Amino acid sequence: MKLHYDPRQLRDRYVAAEPFPHIALDGLFDDDALDAVLREFPDRNAMKWREFDSPLEKKLGYFHETSTISKTVREFLNDMNSFEMLLWLEALTGIEGLIPDPYFGGGGLHQIEPGGFLKIHADFNVHPKLRLDRRLNMLVYLNKDWRDEYGGHLELWDRDRSACREKILPAFNRTVIFSTTDTSFHGHPHPLTCPEGMSRKSVSLYYYTAGRPEEERSAPHDTLFIP
Repeated sequence: MKLHYDPRQLRDRYVAAEPFPHIALDGLFDDDALDAVLREFPDRNAMKWREFDSPLEKKLGYFHETSTISKTVREFLNDMNSFEMLLWLEALTGIEGLIPDPYFGGGGLHQIEPGGFLKIHADFNVHPKLRLDRRLNMLVYLNKDWRDEYGGHLELWDRDRSACREKILPAFNRTVIFSTTDTSFHGHPHPLTCPEGMSRKSVSLYYYTAGRPEEERSAPHDTLFIP
């Protein structure tokens, strides 16, 4: 696995970003590597998806225990949990002692079909199985020729939930990394308008630590959606 940026050169940019620490990088991975993942990305009928359909979210998620994925896709997921990836992320964010999630709880492969959405939210803060503190999200987008009018932008919102501060198009080989706290509100609240037969594809990775700064602590909670 080759990563095309020096994380130490990006640390200041990451930490200073608003509305919360984040960065969007084009071409972090080799195009060929993500092409291989995209070719073998399962469609709706190719495996068992976890289907969400409510006023808050309409999407397809990943069942680690029962989903059938190819060797290529599995190796990519494993690479995202490798020590090389963890050291790179620690150098970028300054968060030491990152721990991957071997269960891919809430993470893994995601796709959203036309009409789907994910309302603005802050993520659950404690891994339900490992009881570790969630600290970091990494979203790797796999959408070639994705037009602005299709929607599906990742929106980053103010800590007080008053306004969107940044919108990021989910284009192919664009990776978004951000720190997760109770005020890192994000999502894509508007239904997708891409053509039938297309979907917004991504790989989501979540990283944890054993403890977190005192000022970020709160009681364990599930996803916090903006009303």
